[in-house]
Amino acid sequence: MEFTEPFKQTGPCCFSPNARYLAVAVDYRLVIRDVLSLKVVQLFSCMDKISYIEWALDSEYILCGLYKKPMIQAWSLAQPEWTCKIDEGPAGIAYARWSPDSRHILTTSEFQLRLTVWSLLNTACIHVQWPKHASKGVSFTKDGSFAAISTRRDCKDYVNLISCQTWEIMGVFAVDTLDLADVEWSPDDTAIVIWDSPLEYKVLIYSLDGRCLSKYQAYESGLGVKSVSWSPNGQSLAVGSYDQMLRVLNHLTWKVFAEFTHLSTVRAPCSAAVFKEVDEPFQLDMSDLSLTDDYTQQNSEYGPQGLIDVRYDVVELPITLPFQKPPADKPNPKQGIGIMSWSKDSEYICTRNDSMPSVLWIWDMNLLELAAILVQKDPIRAAAWDPTCTRLVLCTGTSHLYMWTPSGAYCVNVPLPQFSVMDLKWDFKGSCLLLKDKDLFCCAAVPLLPDSNTDYSSDD
Repeated sequence: MEFTEPFKQTGPCCFSPNARYLAVAVDYRLVIRDVLSLKVVQLFSCMDKISYIEWALDSEYILCGLYKKPMIQAWSLAQPEWTCKIDEGPAGIAYARWSPDSRHILTTSEFQLRLTVWSLLNTACIHVQWPKHASKGVSFTKDGSFAAISTRRDCKDYVNLISCQTWEIMGVFAVDTLDLADVEWSPDDTAIVIWDSPLEYKVLIYSLDGRCLSKYQAYESGLGVKSVSWSPNGQSLAVGSYDQMLRVLNHLTWKVFAEFTHLSTVRAPCSAAVFKEVDEPFQLDMSDLSLTDDYTQQNSEYGPQGLIDVRYDVVELPITLPFQKPPADKPNPKQGIGIMSWSKDSEYICTRNDSMPSVLWIWDMNLLELAAILVQKDPIRAAAWDPTCTRLVLCTGTSHLYMWTPSGAYCVNVPLPQFSVMDLKWDFKGSCLLLKDKDLFCCAAVPLLPDSNTDYSSDD
């Protein structure tokens, strides 16, 4: 892997959908860089510090959320002189997003008073009263034709189906939730999944005409659903719960066909490979070297940590995994499935049980069994699948990247001084990784995977 030099950032950074540009927030400036050279191609000045950025799907426009102001500013890459400013006045703006046609911006006001659709083509705007959430509760079909917007009135949750061509309400139906958490279209646009707040375990599948196709409830007492995700092929729906279990429903009968537990002790028989991160001190023979005092002083700042690398060891079963029992007297306990992500081909799904924050589980959805366990030294901050192949990358806030493929797992050192990877994102072509530290970022060119039979060693 090849790494660029670090650049400054003070907030959100994201690749454009066409994978040609990288948008970076630096205080009140929006910097647009070319992905290949990282040269600045556009520079826009906003009226306040940038809290949020989002590209339009056609990569021609980009919006900046200035939530402290609060207002939205949008910019055009093709016409740098073109500007757009959205200000809701006293109602404020809590969140903004693009519509699929890249020519409308949807904003949600403070206190969820209304959702407004703003047109970039004319001055028209449409209002939807009482949206349920600011950043959640809105989902678009894959073809961009319809939007499902959750609302709440008279202590009841509703879903509004809206045409993205005319922005007219095509239908409204009530849903059987106490406190709707989120809504999401199926990948084939034939159904809508809705789940309740953690206080009520309930996953509901609705048709477009408002019929409830299925209602799933794994248990009644205790905290319920924590995460929900469709498989990319639309044939499976994964539900992660606070009871530290992953359940997978099929799209034909909406019945559970797989249940995966996250135990603190893994015993045989289990075919999963267990990779444990361990320190590997560099073995340097310096007996024949003569170092000046100046050189020694310049490099003393790295300390002993600069002479330590890491690798994966394959561990035999049984193994006891590091477990943290959450306190019973505090809200929002750190337990349950907090990270859950499907691979591009829907053959694998990775999970993190938040009471075991340094352990990543990878499940094989063809064999319906555990494929691998990655045991890190530090809590896992982010994990992301390659958008083009079966390759998983994760970070733990250290100077290393960790990768897994069906052929094995390996560690990669980031060769930048005092750079800790706090977050990471793939570009949409799977050829570049964006790595973020607290106030810096860099990019890494990721080589394409050879055939799946290639083995990897941990010291690559």
